[in-house]
Amino acid sequence: MNIGIIVAGGRSARMGAGLDKAFMNLGAKPVLVYSLDAFEKCSVIDAVVLVVRKDRLAAAEGMVQVFGCSKVKAIVAGGAQRQVSVANGLAAAGDEARFVCIHDGSRPCVTPELIADTMKTARRYGSGVAAVKIVDTVKEVSGSGLVVSRTLDRSRLWAVQTPQAFKISILSDALDHVRKNKVSVTDDASAVELAGGEVRLVPSSWSNIKITLPEDLALVETLLKS
Repeated sequence: MNIGIIVAGGRSARMGAGLDKAFMNLGAKPVLVYSLDAFEKCSVIDAVVLVVRKDRLAAAEGMVQVFGCSKVKAIVAGGAQRQVSVANGLAAAGDEARFVCIHDGSRPCVTPELIADTMKTARRYGSGVAAVKIVDTVKEVSGSGLVVSRTLDRSRLWAVQTPQAFKISILSDALDHVRKNKVSVTDDASAVELAGGEVRLVPSSWSNIKITLPEDLALVETLLKS
């Protein structure tokens, strides 16, 4: 069985006080519903686990019912760290699950095709992570100042996104590794890397952006209309 885990358990600190970007309206529906719709339409995903903040459980249940997200099999509370939220989602996936595709609920422009591509790569190699090649020149600065210490070779640089798909046994072992070593990671691929696993990239698009700042909402709305 192939499981999707959509994570929307963050605090949205950069969106402003009291705002939860995953539940903000974007056009006719909340931001989170766009991701749910993409997983709903992706034929390789059998079921979905939704991870939200504890105080959003009731709101998430209502949203799933209103918008007819029939693949959602469980809605669970997240944790203080991303890896805890993902681990909670995995625990609700069930013993029959063999592959998992994890996605940030704040990336509403994800497509069923990209989800399927990451899953296809994961089934072949054990991992499949959406990413885009960096085209800008990237500078590294020293210390806390804005003085450039060196220019990085952009030919070898990729910006990683979600969805990120894995064989569940690989991801579970990686999450156990970072937990035991008390390491905090910002994405699931980093956990697999730290545990010595191989991470395969899947070419994505810059349109698969993550809503982080208030101005991102207008950009995403334009992309969804195009």
